[in-house]
Amino acid sequence: MTVRRLCLGVLLALAMGVSHAQVLSDLRIGYVNPGRVSDEAPQAEAAREQLQEEFAPRDARIVAMQEELRALEDRMAEQRLSLSPEAEQDLQREIVTKRREIQRQQEAFREDFNLRRNEALGNLQRRILQVVEQFARDEGFDLVVSDGVVFASEAVNITDRIIERLRLQHEQQSSGQ
Repeated sequence: MTVRRLCLGVLLALAMGVSHAQVLSDLRIGYVNPGRVSDEAPQAEAAREQLQEEFAPRDARIVAMQEELRALEDRMAEQRLSLSPEAEQDLQREIVTKRREIQRQQEAFREDFNLRRNEALGNLQRRILQVVEQFARDEGFDLVVSDGVVFASEAVNITDRIIERLRLQHEQQSSGQ
């Protein structure tokens, strides 16, 4: 039942003298906590692990570059008095160049990581919406709400059931691969 049909039904019932409570008592309403579903769905953990695996090599390269920079800075501090002015200037340029390269690499890493994270989050949110919609159809719900709910009793809270359905889907996909 669409929201429009629901509103029209309530208005028609009120016009016919049927109480608002009678109309609402026939509705099946559910509530889903989207934050909890996003946190607890196994697909969310799988996405986090995939991102970690995908970006770990780049992160390791940046860490290695930072270690090289520290070694250059240590060398500069230790040998400053014994280096010729030209050698000191060359080493200083190398340090500045390395520092800039690390900053560029870190910025590119952050941008790429955020882009992929947002993509993964969007995919997860679409999956959750599909599961909630299918669950509502399968279980005969007229209305399922999420954001903006001030209170939802356990009688209408279907969050655990949605998470369980997502777990089952994840297990089926994992065993089918």
